[in-house]
Amino acid sequence: MIKRSFLQSALLLAASGLMVPAALAQTGAPTPVKFQLDWRFEGPAAFFLLPAAKGYFKEAGLNVTVDAGNGSGAAVQRVASGSYDIGFADMAALMEFHANNPDAQNRPVAVMMVYNNTPASVMALKKSGIAKPADLNGKKLGAPVFDAGRRGFPIFAKANGIGGVQWTAMDPPLRETMLVRGDVDAITGFTFTSLLNLEARGAKASDVVVMPYADYGVKLYGNAIIASPKILKENPDAVRAFLKAFTRGAKEVIANPGAAIAYVKERDGIVNTQLETRRLQLAIDTVVNSPDARAEGFGQAKPQRLALMASQVSDAYGTKTRVDPATVWNGSFLPTAAELNILPKK
Repeated sequence: MIKRSFLQSALLLAASGLMVPAALAQTGAPTPVKFQLDWRFEGPAAFFLLPAAKGYFKEAGLNVTVDAGNGSGAAVQRVASGSYDIGFADMAALMEFHANNPDAQNRPVAVMMVYNNTPASVMALKKSGIAKPADLNGKKLGAPVFDAGRRGFPIFAKANGIGGVQWTAMDPPLRETMLVRGDVDAITGFTFTSLLNLEARGAKASDVVVMPYADYGVKLYGNAIIASPKILKENPDAVRAFLKAFTRGAKEVIANPGAAIAYVKERDGIVNTQLETRRLQLAIDTVVNSPDARAEGFGQAKPQRLALMASQVSDAYGTKTRVDPATVWNGSFLPTAAELNILPKK
């Protein structure tokens, strides 16, 4: 009876179009997958928490645990160490790890692009007189030392002819507070994080100047799903199943962000539902369903753009070796083009 029940379940999965991973087909047990987020359980985490909570990963034969993170660099390190099988991290952080550890055998690989554009931007208050990139010349900027926008600022500066900037470092919770107090003239950060944090500290959105990197000549990719060499080699079907189930969930998140936040609330009961819904919608509009994403296709990374980013990151981050774009990306595990066609037209 057990074997018959499992066979019936496998046939149902096949009929639904979901791949049955090899480990599941052989043992009847879901394949355990440890997944590392890049940040806390905030709005964008819904992209992973919804398919987990609704059982899409389980239907794909996976037992996925989703853990909160504390930065893309840490997510890359944890996947590289083998503590996690799959993670979510900024593409620049992954490139930096590759270029600074050229002989490492356990370098993670990006297998699906989720943020087609970097969410990084420069933000200032209108009362400062800063209205465009050129106004940043000689100004005092603030951000944590590991902030993606700060690390990539030399690329933004070169594209916009900015010089003489002075940096002030702080812990992440103080970034927006220091801008509101006037301790710094501008900050870098993810738009959907810092803009809402500024509002929480008394600033009105209409009083904030936002200069997204993607709108000012910096076409860096943002966050991607990364996987360890071990799982790619030993269980590639599990990776394919993960990406397929994730894409299924992502389509629902994009279509109804408000409903998706309920799954973030399940993991962190103190989150502000209204605030995180706005954060998720902002992320969708600016980096997930952006014009670039619709032009290139959800999940994809284009070789020419990836090569340019690799060169820019090598220069801006001062890596030990040059980033090789061929080693950081592997799109062979992606779902079909039809399955990836989830972005609504605007």
